[in-house]
Amino acid sequence: MSKVLISDKLAPEAADIFRNAGIEVDVKTGLTPEELAAIIGDYDGLAIRSATKVTEELLSHAPKLKVVGRAGIGVDNVDQKAATAAGVVVMNTPFGNAITTAEHAIAMLLAVSRQIPQATTSTLAGKWEKSKFMGTEITGKKLGIVGCGNIGAIVADRAQGLKMKVMGYDPFLTDERAKELGIEKKELDELLAEADFITLHTPLTDATRNIISADALNKTKKGVRIVNCARGGLVDELALFAALTSGHVAGAALDVFAEEPATDNPLFGAPNFIATPHLGASTREAQEKVALQVAEQMADYLNTGAVTNALNMASVTAEEAPVLRPYMKLGQRLGQFLGQIDADGLSSVRLEFDGRAAALNEGPVLAATLAGLLGAKMDSVNMVNATAVASANGLAVATVRHDRRCDYETLLRLTVAFKGGERTIAGTLFGGDRPRIVEVQGISVEAGFPEDMMYLRNFDKPGFIGALGGVLGGLGLNIATFHLGRKEAGGEAIALIEVDGNVEADTLQAIRALPQIVRADYLRFDS
Repeated sequence: MSKVLISDKLAPEAADIFRNAGIEVDVKTGLTPEELAAIIGDYDGLAIRSATKVTEELLSHAPKLKVVGRAGIGVDNVDQKAATAAGVVVMNTPFGNAITTAEHAIAMLLAVSRQIPQATTSTLAGKWEKSKFMGTEITGKKLGIVGCGNIGAIVADRAQGLKMKVMGYDPFLTDERAKELGIEKKELDELLAEADFITLHTPLTDATRNIISADALNKTKKGVRIVNCARGGLVDELALFAALTSGHVAGAALDVFAEEPATDNPLFGAPNFIATPHLGASTREAQEKVALQVAEQMADYLNTGAVTNALNMASVTAEEAPVLRPYMKLGQRLGQFLGQIDADGLSSVRLEFDGRAAALNEGPVLAATLAGLLGAKMDSVNMVNATAVASANGLAVATVRHDRRCDYETLLRLTVAFKGGERTIAGTLFGGDRPRIVEVQGISVEAGFPEDMMYLRNFDKPGFIGALGGVLGGLGLNIATFHLGRKEAGGEAIALIEVDGNVEADTLQAIRALPQIVRADYLRFDS
């Protein structure tokens, strides 16, 4: 039974989802990093919000951990690089709080345009300062949206309902998508120069950190108002304070800060500045939605292998998982076969999909294949980190889909290039789910993936099989199955031999001493 820890406050129904899925769950919130590190080794999954910090240090104490699920969109508190290296899937829930966050951004925009918080404070203090709080209409004003993903798109829709003219900047925004959203696509400098209001809806990355910098603020029109309900760190807070103080920026509304909790911040003393304590996703509906969603995603992954909203590996839907699983096993076995044969200077990997396999979601199959290939020589390589490990080792990785007739109903062909040339192996599925070899180095041969196998390349000469049998018999090693293939009579041939028991080094030496042998390798596959 898998075991999950919920270390941040989630809706109680999340724990019920795990239990109903047959997963043991513990709810322990408010743990110190030291307390969490002391117990995390017992768990297969960790469900969090923003309080728990998943660091490289924490992951070093979590050998069983398979998945971290973030109830919400932001994963600044998760070291994704370290998680990937550790083979841990990182999931989030990008859609669960999109509406709530977008609504909060619109509320902040209206509040800063009419100085509602300041007017409220003044009125409750017994003052009646009508002339002090002169606002501005938003109807007909230009709204610049930086980041036009899920939340930005909803903000655009709501702003259009308020009769604003909407512009958008996003390096991934296509002309077609901008047209679909009904917004005017702009470069960042154009948006800064033209917008009456700017609202941020982009993740925090090296490219977006301080995207609203002093230089960016200097490019805005006088009287602009800025809203940030996305991530702290997108705005240079000292530069914004200076712009508010000078009056160049007429108002700003922030829900997020570079350092949180933000109990002391220079912006708190700025004129016409309003703030909320990271409330973008804080509605009952959103909190329940993301908690249930992350629990369902994690349970599906732990029980079926389905991967949804993963940030560091290819997604696999619950419907795809049972279809992909045998292909992933086949790819892994093909990778293990070539990975156990010495190949100095490995430089590239190519996985080809033929027949029915050409219609598959290729990402998970490729990841499994790389895990088999690299895991044969390296420790702690799995589907999650295999692609990253390949990249880190300078491997060029490619996939090819073939729209053509195939000798088999479905086929995967794996080719690796190395300093000495290329090696290739192809396999299919028998009975829909049993991996089987059908070709090695261009030679047709059919064999399974037994626990103990010898791979021999030899010259097709009379007496070879007898000589080989004599060597193995003399060493007390029994042959279970024997599969042969050749290119032509008297030419190059291969043998795939299942044996009962381990093949020791002296056995391989005796086989390699046979005059017909080109090479001999001992391969092992998990049962």
